[in-house]
Amino acid sequence: MPVEITWWGHATCAVEDSDVRVLTDPLFARRLAHLRRRRGELPPRDDRRADVVLVSHLHADHLHVPSLAGLAPGTRVLVPRGATRAVPGLRRLTGLRLTEVAPGDETRVGDLVVRTVPARHDGRRLPVGPHRAPALGFVIEGEARTYFAGDTGLFDTMAREVGPVDVALLPVGGWGPYLGEGHLDPERAARALALLAPRSAVPVHYGTYWPIGMDAVRPHEFHTPGDEFVRLAAELAPGTAVHRLAHGESVRPEVAR
Repeated sequence: MPVEITWWGHATCAVEDSDVRVLTDPLFARRLAHLRRRRGELPPRDDRRADVVLVSHLHADHLHVPSLAGLAPGTRVLVPRGATRAVPGLRRLTGLRLTEVAPGDETRVGDLVVRTVPARHDGRRLPVGPHRAPALGFVIEGEARTYFAGDTGLFDTMAREVGPVDVALLPVGGWGPYLGEGHLDPERAARALALLAPRSAVPVHYGTYWPIGMDAVRPHEFHTPGDEFVRLAAELAPGTAVHRLAHGESVRPEVAR
């Protein structure tokens, strides 16, 4: 079965590999606090199923408890080590199989191995406060090696710590007009692509949620990161095929055999 990747907006992707379905950072909400979904429909109920769910860090747009609560009972969910202590709502999800992981851990799911890798991002649940857990990336190893970066900044040892990959799902934007440390904008994401040198890449984490009332404030920051990443990736990583997906669109990337 070919590897298939579907982007559902923000950091939510479905990765199907070796007859295993993986969901990343599920966020199935039209509104989250001051953010409103401005583009793309929510996935149909049947597309919210998964054999395993990967949660990259504690921020509410990545670890969204109501979205996790809608998963089928028995679904396996990998969360950062310390997440159940830091996020009390997780402890109420008794029907899910929660496993805390940290960089270096490997988790087998069917014929897949999910390898947990580091990320450079704020691991706190809230902007202030003591509750934190490591921000993570994941490499899904089956027919392909698919890297889901979660949220991360660019770091020099990325290629070594992530390892060789065939496909990279890289964040290229956000939900506001400014991306600080611990994030990838289109230029930094293209530089990350040059370090990782995968065969294929899919830009994510842009063009979905936007603060209410900020429609007229630098709207290009909402609309353009995907196209800008495609342009810069062609310059900095010309050997990588970049697939800029629409919400709900799928791709079967070429993988090494």
